[in-house]
Amino acid sequence: MADAFTNLAASNLDQAAYNLFVDTTLRSDLIFDQLADVRASNQAMPGTTVTFTIADDMAINTNQLNESVDVDAVALSDSQVTLTLREYGNAAIYTQKLAGTSFVPFDPIAAERITRNASESLDELGAITLRQGSFVLYATGGTTVPTSRATVTPTDTITPYDCRKARAQLRAARADTFDGGQFVGVMHPDVVMDFQGATGADGWLQPANYSEPERRWNGELGRFDGVRYIETPRASLFSDAGSSTTLTDVYATLIVGRRALAKAYSISGGWSELPQFVKGVRVDKLQRLQPLGWKWFGAYGRYFQNCLRRIESASSIGDNS
Repeated sequence: MADAFTNLAASNLDQAAYNLFVDTTLRSDLIFDQLADVRASNQAMPGTTVTFTIADDMAINTNQLNESVDVDAVALSDSQVTLTLREYGNAAIYTQKLAGTSFVPFDPIAAERITRNASESLDELGAITLRQGSFVLYATGGTTVPTSRATVTPTDTITPYDCRKARAQLRAARADTFDGGQFVGVMHPDVVMDFQGATGADGWLQPANYSEPERRWNGELGRFDGVRYIETPRASLFSDAGSSTTLTDVYATLIVGRRALAKAYSISGGWSELPQFVKGVRVDKLQRLQPLGWKWFGAYGRYFQNCLRRIESASSIGDNS
């Protein structure tokens, strides 16, 4: 009699196997919220707007005094920046059946995704605010310098001159620097490739070679001529916004000083600087639907426009077609 074999085809014990670790999708570091170093932490009262007051400096006076003549007094002045608070939020609903049949605990997965969404959403609000600044330069890598975003062509890549010019303008405007006496630059990886190729590896000081024990930023690439650059795919990209004949992608490189970005938020009603996370009440008849979400009542705003420069350029590896 021939042997009878017990194999996978004949067995009910053959089952698909699943890894019990649920991974995240690809993500980038959060960048822009940490640039908001002006925070409304000393509000007088709740309100729909938050107003920051700036005391203006007096004009420099180099005139000599006359021993017997009183000086003419000058008026002190101030200015204000007002941010209008708005509500933001997002939510998801999952079912009790899903929680009861999932091969891994589902509540922690949902909570982590909601938390990440809140952080990314606030970070993007900061990015939107910064990229709408008043002072813009156009890259000089091409044969002619663009005069607007719509005239950027594929050859208009960023150059060291462009970044040095932006830094010089910030210095001339008396913009404050961050830790270590440096400004911060936020640059897309496509632009980094052109910029590092133009400057060469010897032109950069890598973060590992910093001598002082100063703060390091998420995604920090290194220093170049007084600016600490952060490489991130979250840097602004305006798809097909360049020359209409080439459909050029236009990238915004930000060079930022301290007090360029402000963040305000409500201080009452359960609101705070950080998003509030809510496990909603089950209101369906059988209480099977679980809402989970986040909410925030606040605003970002440009504080000192002179502390912000935006360089618009193409990239040699951009989708320029």
